[in-house]
Amino acid sequence: QVHLVESGGGLVQAGDSLRLACVASGRTFETYGLTWFRQAPGKEREFVSRTNWRGSSDDYAESVKGRFTISRDNAKTTVFLQMTDLKPEDTAVYYCAADSTGWGSRLSTAYEYWGQGTQVTVSS
Repeated sequence: QVHLVESGGGLVQAGDSLRLACVASGRTFETYGLTWFRQAPGKEREFVSRTNWRGSSDDYAESVKGRFTISRDNAKTTVFLQMTDLKPEDTAVYYCAADSTGWGSRLSTAYEYWGQGTQVTVSS
Protein backbone atom coordinates (compact mmCIF):
# COMPACT_ATOMS: atom_id res chain seq x y z
CA GLN A 1 0.00 0.00 0.00
CA VAL A 2 1.15 3.52 -0.82
CA HIS A 3 -0.52 6.67 0.45
CA LEU A 4 0.23 9.88 -1.47
CA VAL A 5 -0.25 13.51 -0.42
CA GLU A 6 0.46 16.39 -2.81
CA SER A 7 1.24 19.98 -1.89
CA GLY A 8 2.67 23.14 -3.38
CA GLY A 9 -0.08 24.27 -5.68
CA GLY A 10 -1.31 27.83 -5.82
CA LEU A 11 -2.26 30.85 -7.87
CA VAL A 12 0.58 32.34 -9.91
CA GLN A 13 1.07 34.54 -12.93
CA ALA A 14 2.24 33.43 -16.34
CA GLY A 15 6.00 33.01 -16.36
CA ASP A 16 6.22 32.18 -12.66
CA SER A 17 7.48 28.97 -11.12
CA LEU A 18 6.08 26.48 -8.63
CA ARG A 19 7.39 23.32 -7.06
CA LEU A 20 4.94 20.57 -6.28
CA ALA A 21 5.73 17.84 -3.81
CA CYS A 22 4.15 14.46 -3.25
CA VAL A 23 4.97 12.70 -0.01
CA ALA A 24 4.43 8.98 0.06
CA SER A 25 4.01 6.56 2.88
CA GLY A 26 4.54 2.87 2.45
CA ARG A 27 7.32 0.46 3.11
CA THR A 28 8.19 -0.11 -0.55
CA PHE A 29 8.19 3.47 -1.79
CA GLU A 30 11.66 3.15 -3.25
CA THR A 31 10.53 0.41 -5.64
CA TYR A 32 7.67 2.39 -7.16
CA GLY A 33 7.61 4.44 -10.29
CA LEU A 34 6.11 7.88 -9.64
CA THR A 35 4.15 9.94 -12.09
CA TRP A 36 2.48 13.34 -12.25
CA PHE A 37 -0.82 13.78 -14.06
CA ARG A 38 -3.05 16.80 -14.35
CA GLN A 39 -6.69 17.42 -15.06
CA ALA A 40 -8.14 20.69 -16.25
CA PRO A 41 -11.87 21.45 -15.92
CA GLY A 42 -13.86 19.60 -18.54
CA LYS A 43 -10.85 17.67 -19.77
CA GLU A 44 -9.50 14.19 -19.26
CA ARG A 45 -6.64 13.50 -16.91
CA GLU A 46 -3.39 13.76 -18.82
CA PHE A 47 0.15 12.57 -18.30
CA VAL A 48 2.70 15.18 -17.30
CA SER A 49 5.89 13.42 -16.20
CA ARG A 50 7.18 10.20 -14.67
CA THR A 51 10.33 8.95 -13.00
CA ASN A 52 11.47 5.41 -12.43
CA TRP A 53 12.11 3.84 -9.05
CA ARG A 54 15.75 4.91 -9.01
CA GLY A 55 15.16 8.39 -10.33
CA SER A 56 17.57 7.54 -13.15
CA SER A 57 15.04 7.83 -15.96
CA ASP A 58 12.31 10.33 -16.63
CA ASP A 59 9.72 11.12 -19.25
CA TYR A 60 7.78 14.27 -20.07
CA ALA A 61 4.77 15.25 -22.06
CA GLU A 62 5.70 17.41 -25.02
CA SER A 63 3.68 20.29 -23.63
CA VAL A 64 5.92 20.57 -20.54
CA LYS A 65 9.27 19.39 -21.85
CA GLY A 66 11.98 21.92 -21.10
CA ARG A 67 9.84 23.71 -18.50
CA PHE A 68 9.08 21.02 -15.90
CA THR A 69 11.54 18.80 -14.05
CA ILE A 70 10.65 15.72 -12.05
CA SER A 71 12.85 14.43 -9.27
CA ARG A 72 12.56 12.15 -6.28
CA ASP A 73 14.18 11.79 -2.92
CA ASN A 74 13.75 8.24 -1.74
CA ALA A 75 15.16 9.05 1.67
CA LYS A 76 12.32 11.54 2.14
CA THR A 77 9.83 9.41 0.21
CA THR A 78 8.99 12.46 -1.86
CA VAL A 79 8.66 13.17 -5.56
CA PHE A 80 8.85 16.74 -6.82
CA LEU A 81 7.70 18.55 -9.90
CA GLN A 82 9.56 21.79 -10.53
CA MET A 83 7.49 23.90 -12.90
CA THR A 84 8.95 26.97 -14.58
CA ASP A 85 7.67 29.41 -17.17
CA LEU A 86 4.12 28.50 -16.28
CA LYS A 87 1.38 29.20 -18.80
CA PRO A 88 -2.37 29.61 -18.38
CA GLU A 89 -2.84 26.27 -20.12
CA ASP A 90 -0.96 24.62 -17.24
CA THR A 91 -3.93 25.40 -14.99
CA ALA A 92 -5.22 22.11 -13.60
CA VAL A 93 -5.40 19.89 -10.58
CA TYR A 94 -2.11 18.03 -10.38
CA TYR A 95 -2.05 14.48 -9.10
CA CYS A 96 0.75 12.11 -8.29
CA ALA A 97 0.40 8.40 -8.81
CA ALA A 98 2.48 5.38 -7.86
CA ASP A 99 3.09 2.26 -9.87
CA SER A 100 4.53 -0.96 -8.52
CA THR A 101 6.29 -1.90 -11.78
CA GLY A 102 8.94 0.72 -11.04
CA TRP A 103 8.46 2.80 -14.19
CA GLY A 104 4.78 3.30 -14.68
CA SER A 105 2.89 4.35 -17.74
CA ARG A 106 1.56 7.40 -19.51
CA LEU A 107 -1.90 5.91 -19.07
CA SER A 108 -3.79 6.91 -15.96
CA THR A 109 -5.64 3.61 -15.93
CA ALA A 110 -2.39 1.81 -15.10
CA TYR A 111 -2.20 3.26 -11.59
CA GLU A 112 -3.77 2.00 -8.42
CA TYR A 113 -2.43 4.63 -6.01
CA TRP A 114 -3.35 8.29 -6.30
CA GLY A 115 -3.03 11.41 -4.23
CA GLN A 116 -5.90 13.81 -3.66
CA GLY A 117 -4.48 16.46 -5.99
CA THR A 118 -3.27 20.04 -5.66
CA GLN A 119 -4.67 22.97 -7.62
CA VAL A 120 -2.41 25.02 -9.86
CA THR A 121 -3.88 28.16 -11.39
CA VAL A 122 -1.89 30.31 -13.77
CA SER A 123 -3.27 33.73 -14.65
CA SER A 124 -2.36 35.53 -17.84
